[in-house]
Amino acid sequence: MVSVQQKFSSSSANGGVDIDSWLDSLSKTFVSAEVGAIRHACELAEPLYAGQVEITGAPLFQHALGAASILIDLNMDFETIAAAIMHAVPEYLGNWAEVLETRFSANISHLVEGISRIEQIREFSEMQGLHKIEKKKGDSGQQIESLRKMVLSMVEDIRVVLIKLAERTQTMRCLSGASEDQQKLIALETQGIFAPLANRLGVWQIKWELEDLSLRYLEPDIYKKVATLLDERRVDREQYIADVLTQLRLELNQAGIKAEVTGRPKHIFSIINKMKRKRIDFSELYDVRAVRILVNDVKDCYAALGLVHNLWQPISSEFDDYIAHPKSNHYRSLHTAVFGPRNLALEVQIRTFEMHQHSELGVAAHWRYKEGAKSDVRFDEQIVLLRQILEWKEDVTDSGDMLAQFRNELFHDQVYVLTPQGKVINLPQGATPVDFSYAVHTDLGHRTRGAKVDGSIVPLNYKLQHGQRVEILVAKQGSPSRDWLNPAHGYLQSQRARAKVRHWFKYQSFDEHISQGRMQLDRELHRLGVTSLNQEKIAQKLHFNKLENLLAALGRGDVTQRHLVTAIQDEMPARTVEIIKPIVFRSTAARSSPTDILVEGMGNLLTRIAKCCKPVPQDLIVGYVTRDRGMTIHRQDCSFMQHLPENRSHRMLSAQWVSQKKLP
Repeated sequence: MVSVQQKFSSSSANGGVDIDSWLDSLSKTFVSAEVGAIRHACELAEPLYAGQVEITGAPLFQHALGAASILIDLNMDFETIAAAIMHAVPEYLGNWAEVLETRFSANISHLVEGISRIEQIREFSEMQGLHKIEKKKGDSGQQIESLRKMVLSMVEDIRVVLIKLAERTQTMRCLSGASEDQQKLIALETQGIFAPLANRLGVWQIKWELEDLSLRYLEPDIYKKVATLLDERRVDREQYIADVLTQLRLELNQAGIKAEVTGRPKHIFSIINKMKRKRIDFSELYDVRAVRILVNDVKDCYAALGLVHNLWQPISSEFDDYIAHPKSNHYRSLHTAVFGPRNLALEVQIRTFEMHQHSELGVAAHWRYKEGAKSDVRFDEQIVLLRQILEWKEDVTDSGDMLAQFRNELFHDQVYVLTPQGKVINLPQGATPVDFSYAVHTDLGHRTRGAKVDGSIVPLNYKLQHGQRVEILVAKQGSPSRDWLNPAHGYLQSQRARAKVRHWFKYQSFDEHISQGRMQLDRELHRLGVTSLNQEKIAQKLHFNKLENLLAALGRGDVTQRHLVTAIQDEMPARTVEIIKPIVFRSTAARSSPTDILVEGMGNLLTRIAKCCKPVPQDLIVGYVTRDRGMTIHRQDCSFMQHLPENRSHRMLSAQWVSQKKLP
């Protein structure tokens, strides 16, 4: 791409904008019909913008043309240029949508609409208090990251983001005209949101300029110091790099190594960051002068490294082999520093084209490593696709194809909305105010009774949209409605919110369940003849951190009687266990019953499973002869059998499952 222009310069003799000269210059880039569309955009915007100024004090129309010129230098299509010129039209024209759809293509109208929507970012950042976020830790960084994602998710066409980046770059170039407070706020917003977006999308020219210009207002002293040092040597440094590139290309060609050699511009922002990170002075930097060598394969990387070290003396402390030992994000390259011509320090990076592609577009993207951001694989993959779309744009000539290429449907599985305080909340697509309230706080969700979206009352099953501000109306004390769990009513989309509502209903009778559980535990302790036992240990045995949680689980039926008895017996002293009278059976020959159960001394006897304890195969069982219903099979720990009177004990017979013992 062509480098970004430093200022918009087409002006008339009286100081105004010379539109005709500017439009005539576009004929080298666009066909006649496309220039015509851009001209129509100027004719609509100029009278509307008359007398209006940007926040920097610059005339609004001149600001719009400056942003458009930046996009032209980025080789953007005519629709993007026209939309950039008309980006502020919705502020000054009531029926703008109708006018744009009539006079321009639907694509241009949609782009202007997207720009209008994304303009909310200034309001977001002011609510976020970006001037305070820089001084805080915790989830503030995550909030800025959410703002970046919100910007991408709010647009259907990624060209809208590029227009906003160009418009912001033009603002930063003229920021000296704004008040000191505005300068700092806009610079913080630029450094925190827009420069990282340009970085992720691979729009390097804008990224570098936004970073440097934001630093100019955030850290003016160190910025001026480094800028002065760079300017003093700029012409000499540029000539130095040109001479190095010529020499390297000649040497590589003679060695039979096919390579692409380029100078690597080192910008003020990256220089200052490195000085801070390594705690060194400007004079100690080795990469103010830098070049990059791209080759076809790994062996050529090391061959080129040897050639560089033969040409100039290496600085041993500045060599890193990230090919043999890649960084944690899988970044691979050779980094070396040498004393180059005139004994001046020179950094050289060597990598294959594939490594370079991976560092720019890989899922473990180098931009995330540079920003120090946490990994978000799905987001990284979406950014990769957007970067590829931007790379393809120069191969797309038809405007309809262009729209299809730039259509951004990658982030539409999420919706980003705001609390009244400006905190960004990330929700699944189709989320409602009830989902929102539970995402903010569980108690807020339970007490939700109504909601306002952008100041207007909405139903609780209203589907939230990107960028909306949501306010929840609550009761002092309240509880969720069971209707919220009914999918047909559409109150909940988030699984997390649904789980919280279910949890509330599950535990709403907590005290009652504790009481029922206490009765069950006391009954079992009494049956087993246990008078003193550490009940907390019983709870721990069953994986509960508190006794009351065990009692509640017993009351709800989450813990079975058998598990409880086993835990009690495990905690009982050995002598106590020994005095518990086991069930004693009369020993006679075993015979099988028709129900696959072996019963002592019985055959062809009607056998049925007891309803009180419902034994299943592998349970220890016992048979009980009823008066008129045959044999009933119980679990040995069944409370009915444990409390059987002595005068009926003769009715108990030994029994076991056929699968546990083969017939003789």
